[in-house]
Amino acid sequence: MADYNYDVLVIGAGPGGYVAAIRAAQLGMKVACAEGRATLGGTCLNVGCIPSKALLHGSELFEEAHDGTLAKFGVKTGPVELDLGVMQGEKISAVKELTGGIEYLFKKNKVDWLKGYATFKDAHSVDVAGQTVTAKHIVIATGSSVMPLPGVAVDNDAGIIVDSTGALALDRVPSHMVVIGGGVIGLELGSVWRRLGAKVTVVEYLDQLLPGMDGEVRKDAAKIFKKQGMTLKLSTKVTGASVVGKTATLTLEPAAGGPAETLEADCVLVAIGRRPNTDGLGLANIGLELNARGQVETDHDFRTKIDGVWAIGDVVPGPMLAHKAEDEGIAVAENIAGLTGIVNHDVIPGVVYTTPEFAGVGLTEEAAKARGAIKVGKFPMLANSRAKTNREPDGFVKIIADAATDRVLGVWAIATVAGTMIAEAALAMEFGATSEDIAYTCHAHPTHSEAIKEAAMAVTGKPIHI
Repeated sequence: MADYNYDVLVIGAGPGGYVAAIRAAQLGMKVACAEGRATLGGTCLNVGCIPSKALLHGSELFEEAHDGTLAKFGVKTGPVELDLGVMQGEKISAVKELTGGIEYLFKKNKVDWLKGYATFKDAHSVDVAGQTVTAKHIVIATGSSVMPLPGVAVDNDAGIIVDSTGALALDRVPSHMVVIGGGVIGLELGSVWRRLGAKVTVVEYLDQLLPGMDGEVRKDAAKIFKKQGMTLKLSTKVTGASVVGKTATLTLEPAAGGPAETLEADCVLVAIGRRPNTDGLGLANIGLELNARGQVETDHDFRTKIDGVWAIGDVVPGPMLAHKAEDEGIAVAENIAGLTGIVNHDVIPGVVYTTPEFAGVGLTEEAAKARGAIKVGKFPMLANSRAKTNREPDGFVKIIADAATDRVLGVWAIATVAGTMIAEAALAMEFGATSEDIAYTCHAHPTHSEAIKEAAMAVTGKPIHI
């Protein structure tokens, strides 16, 4: 056996990479993780999931105090003012605490942090900041970055046309923000700035928001965001942008073709998706080719076609979600250790952390119908006692089950805590539950999750509260 510096070298310290490194170390292997960012945690902890949730929470509190929601419950306040600097400072504190926590976990588990970006020299060696490091197994966990839009140049420093990183760090509330892209990132960040006082226009190429989610959820999402004050321009493409002073002018056209129009804003957020990070890895040096979408292909165990090289997370096919990457990080470490690491990619929940939240797991109703006969149960949050008491009427829970076996194929929810509720559905599906299993499981009262029980009862046409 060759003499290597490490048993496992993980390239990238995002949710997939740092989890893989820690799990491999827990399994008794000598582990290093190469990361060139000044802090650990990748996009998620530094400029993604965590800072966005800090601003979402802060903006929700501001809106509740500002729009009279608190007064409805007898909580009287004086004039409400926004201190954006303090809100941004709280976001920075949360990020610092969590990224520092990962550094502590690396030290606790004896994972070496190699500070620099790694480039393959061969299948078992990489260059990190001018130093050659060898490992028996190398895991590619380099994540993803913002997808650029041709004709729309992002300059986060100027703060006029920004990507998600720039939108998280604005030092002002825009008068008019145009969000290009009606997906998760655009809607979350657009909702932050709308709550803080910006006029928000969402431009989406498709005819509905939230690509990939259940069709009924997508239709309701449009109604909800319109009711909240967002302007939606669906079936519309952006063909160009110019900036003069502090004003951006976008050129728009119908997606199907037609006359152009212009739209002005003092802030434009480009949020059309993300792409795998593979530049600079030196994959050609080991003969590893990418697929048509720029991803690294692997088998079910996360092995690439190059012996000793593995890949996980956003850089491989599948949804670009932190929790999917984390599960793959655990699985790849266990597979390297000779154990059985498995990720059920049919049961990966997805959540949009707006107010209300949109969440789903498994098949959409459209995809399930394409596979065969189904039964569908639906229950409105308006009839849920906790949601009604909290004055949270928007949304529903929908359960899709196989018509013959009653096995749950998909669950979709719109509710203020849908992201938490969907965990029950994912657990049920992981264990092969039927809608009857959920319907006959006692749920605490009064909770939002009772809507899941009622939706399960509705699959057989027997809900109680509608």
